[in-house]
Amino acid sequence: MGKQRRDIYQEVTDKIIDLLDQGTVPWQNPIKRGNGDGWPKNMHSGKNYRGINVFLLGMRAWESGFASDYWLTFKQSKERGGQVKKGEKSSLVIFWKQLDKEDPETGEDIKIPVLRHYNVFNVEQCEGIEIPDAPKEIVTDPFIPLERAEAIVDGFPNPPKINYEGRRAYYRPSVDEVFIPEPELFEDRECFYNTLLHECSHATGHSKRLNRGLDTDLAPFGSPDYSKEELVAEMSAAFLCATAGISPPTIEQSAAYIDNWRKQLQGDKKLVVQAAGAAQKSADLILGTQFDQASSPKESPKQTKTVEQQPEPATSQTAARTQLELF
Repeated sequence: MGKQRRDIYQEVTDKIIDLLDQGTVPWQNPIKRGNGDGWPKNMHSGKNYRGINVFLLGMRAWESGFASDYWLTFKQSKERGGQVKKGEKSSLVIFWKQLDKEDPETGEDIKIPVLRHYNVFNVEQCEGIEIPDAPKEIVTDPFIPLERAEAIVDGFPNPPKINYEGRRAYYRPSVDEVFIPEPELFEDRECFYNTLLHECSHATGHSKRLNRGLDTDLAPFGSPDYSKEELVAEMSAAFLCATAGISPPTIEQSAAYIDNWRKQLQGDKKLVVQAAGAAQKSADLILGTQFDQASSPKESPKQTKTVEQQPEPATSQTAARTQLELF
């Protein structure tokens, strides 16, 4: 029996759908990266990758936190006197190759485009190779918090620990901690707070809060219950952003994201209503309000940060969407 042929088309499609299902739009990311221009490049030729390869490598860089734009093959790393670090996983790159073939009807020589692929590694996955665009000190404008958004975060009763580190944002229910990049690494403040409130909304599902089973009975990735949790977190973040006065563009993006999940689960007519109810409870818990109380954030007793009264309009296309960590 011959070796089963690899379906590259399906692999590429699956990678895109996988991230969309996790709430990540592959071609949009408000978290700033290193010194490069953000366009994936082959380190050997210096040329930019094109087409679907831009998204494939861009997604991998975002998932893994790579700051460099440069990629190379295993062989190319050896040629440069380095090597791929043990245990590192490669990334898929595809290209079209023109094959010479004889037309069976006319007998003329013709060229047939055939899809081919190879594997590459980000230069940060290698050792012994100088990284051309290694991050230097990132110069950013001072981050000026939004008063109302800060009051919401600071007023979260019995909150999870919030860690400002890395280049991904997620909630890890096993340790009840939120991980998010430093605020300065986001394109704007609205994106930062929208992302932070999304992850804090996940944290309300911990067993010591509203107990949606995140740390005790987390549903498998891709299941309806898993998707519902993402929908709850996004709806809750939309409620909280509205309370914080986050500008309308961000709320509209949330609405589009919510609609994506609704379409994913069309078979459950009760989903949106149930998710909205759970999201309202999540937002109420973070705000410290009861059903008959006004939905306004509690003022933090200690405000040590320099704040501004009114938010500025959002400028980026979307806010980061991230999945729960499954461990």
